[in-house]
This record gives sequence, C-alpha cells and structure tokens, in this order.
Amino acid sequence: MLKSMTGFASETGAHDAFSWAWELRSVNGKGLDLRLRVPDWVEGLEAGLRAKLNAQVKRGNVTLSLRLNRDEGAGALAVNQAQLSAILVAMADIETQAMDAGLSLAPSKASDIAAMRGILEQRAADQDTQALAKALLAQADALVASYDAMRTSEGAALADVLHAQLTEIEALTAQAATIAEARKDDVAATLKRNVARVLDAADGVDPDRLAQELALLAVKADVREEIDRLGAHVTAARALLSEGGSVGRKLDFLMQEFNREANTLCSKAQNTDLTQVGLALKALIDQMREQVQNVE
Repeated sequence: MLKSMTGFASETGAHDAFSWAWELRSVNGKGLDLRLRVPDWVEGLEAGLRAKLNAQVKRGNVTLSLRLNRDEGAGALAVNQAQLSAILVAMADIETQAMDAGLSLAPSKASDIAAMRGILEQRAADQDTQALAKALLAQADALVASYDAMRTSEGAALADVLHAQLTEIEALTAQAATIAEARKDDVAATLKRNVARVLDAADGVDPDRLAQELALLAVKADVREEIDRLGAHVTAARALLSEGGSVGRKLDFLMQEFNREANTLCSKAQNTDLTQVGLALKALIDQMREQVQNVE
C-alpha cells in the first residue's frame, strides 16, 4: 500500500523514577531528514531510535521529541553521618553545661534528632540508563507503529484520489482521441488549401521540398503520439499505485511526463475543442501532482 509522508503519533510512559512523553511527526520532503530531540545522557537511545525509524520511513522530514522527567522524591532517605556526629557532640556539650549549672534536661529521642535540619537527606536513586533506554526503546516500537498506521491510512486515501484522477485523465484522453480523429478531414483540407495557395503564388516550386514541408506540417498536426503516451502513462501510474511502497519519486517523475504530453497536445491542437480538452488535462494533472507530493 501507499504511505503518506504526513503522520503524527504520541505516547506517554514511566519507568522507576522516570516519566516521559513522546511526540513523532513528519511532513513532506524530497529525501529522508530525521531530527531527534532526545536526552543524550541515555546511552544507546538515539542510535536505537534512528534504526527503528530508518526501518519504517523512506522519505519525509521527521521530528521525534522526548520529554523525560525524573521524580526527585523517589530517592531513599539516608542519615548524614557528619551532621549527626556534629549534633551529638553539641548535645553532649549542652548536657554537660546544664549539669554544671544544676539543671536536668529531658532525655532526647531519636525522632527529635532526626527532625533536626541536615540529619536526614534525600539521596538520588542510581541512574541506570541502560534499563531506562531499554524501557524507552520498547515503547518506541508502539509509537512508530501508531505513526506508521496513520501514514498507511493517509496513503490509502491518497491512492483512492489518485485512482479517480487517473480515470478522469483516461476519459479526457479518449475524448481527445475522438476529436483528433474527427478533425482529420479538416486538417487534410486545410493542408490542400495551403498547398494550392503556395502553388498559385510561386513558380517553379521544388516538388521534393514541397513534399518535405507537407510531411512536416502533417507531423506537427498529428497528436496520436501524445494521446498514446498519455494512455501509457496512465497504465504506468496505475501499476505504481498497485505496487505500493516508496513510489513517490517515480510518480512525481511520471507527473512531469503527463504534463509534457498535455502541453504538446495543446500546442498541436489547431482546434478549439481539442485545446479545451488539453487545458482540462493540464489542470487535472496539476491537481494530481499536488497529491503525489504527499506520497512517500
């Protein structure tokens, strides 16, 4: 099936003390341009993501963003030994001075000491980037699959539009062939009149040169070759649509060929009806080319 170069997907997840949000989007591009905005301190993450995207995407400007947050409260509580020692020394000194002054202090409880500033501190959990990278890359599979499903759905809609446009081109080409066949007698009569004028106005015309000029005029007026090529291009375009995959470049090239034949048809028309058909073909081919720009 065809795939569109336009797509979007988002996911959220969490692992241990980390939570994150993904966003993957793409727009049209002549080639493949991957832009990854991910933390560089997570070892192996960017390389793994690039490999996954390269396996699925062939063309387009692709941007992958990851917002990674860490829960600072997830670390364990630990005793600051240096601060505790300083507090105990100070408490002993206070009790000694109180006794010397004849004062009796109430016994201190561990909870009282733990509540003192600097005794308990939050220690960050070990930063296991390998486990984090594994969790992120595992969810990236779902992210890329969702993104690819959207591109495939868009591609199917594009294929329907392109098939319909090819059917219209085929109908206009058939109409051009009918008009061209009907005007053959008119073209021949016009050539005869022109030859008669030349013979009447000039003495001693070279018969061979005259024959060459007549043949050249006949070729210039004949549009059968353009009509045949348009028909061949329709067949080629349908084959590409059936083939699917990354055929956007080939379809874009084919649109140039369609346009070339339509232009030549208009220039050779010498007939109002045929010119109108040629102009209709040009407009339709231009619309089709705009759609093709979205195909991967």
